[in-house]
Amino acid sequence: MSIAAIDVDPQKTFTPLCPNELPVGEGDTIGSELNQQAKLANYRVLTKDAHPHNAIWVVKAHEDMLSPLDHPNADLTWVSHAVPGTTGFETIPDLPPVTDYDHVIWKGIEPDLHPYGACYHDLQEKLSTGLIEWLQSKDVSTVLIGGLATDYCVKTTALQLQATGLFIVIVNLAACRGIAAETIKQACHEMKEAGIRVCSSTEAVKALL
Repeated sequence: MSIAAIDVDPQKTFTPLCPNELPVGEGDTIGSELNQQAKLANYRVLTKDAHPHNAIWVVKAHEDMLSPLDHPNADLTWVSHAVPGTTGFETIPDLPPVTDYDHVIWKGIEPDLHPYGACYHDLQEKLSTGLIEWLQSKDVSTVLIGGLATDYCVKTTALQLQATGLFIVIVNLAACRGIAAETIKQACHEMKEAGIRVCSSTEAVKALL
């Protein structure tokens, strides 16, 4: 049985390097921790948001974000972010080239889809991205998760993988950054309640393994 390290959306769009998109404090500083985590694994997976500029959920101003949408696969409004070909789409410093990963998932490409987790293209979780199936094909039993942001895409990806019952899921908070203290706390509570191991450091992850 194998271990996979999953780098969830470690893109400049979610860091202070792109202040007009969706910056997460210190989001650009987790590259080295993700690299340390990957050393514990047999496989390394990258997930990236890849959103069109004309997505149905796009609003122009940050103050217009987080308004509910009456759409089955786009629940909230957001400013444009992670558009392929822009700086925001790029991965953060210190990470290897995309071609050095063993598997890559691009999500949210369709203009009417805005998934958070890496396992499904749609919020209804009917259309697989192939991540679960790929992990199974590699006999992965344990997944180590880090990335951006703790309280959105990291949490959702971890919960989706845990829900399969196929993997031991470990979230490494040292390799994550989140949006706000309260929502990070809530995300950690939800993950622990689901049976996910939430660790504060790569050393703690190593001890679990």
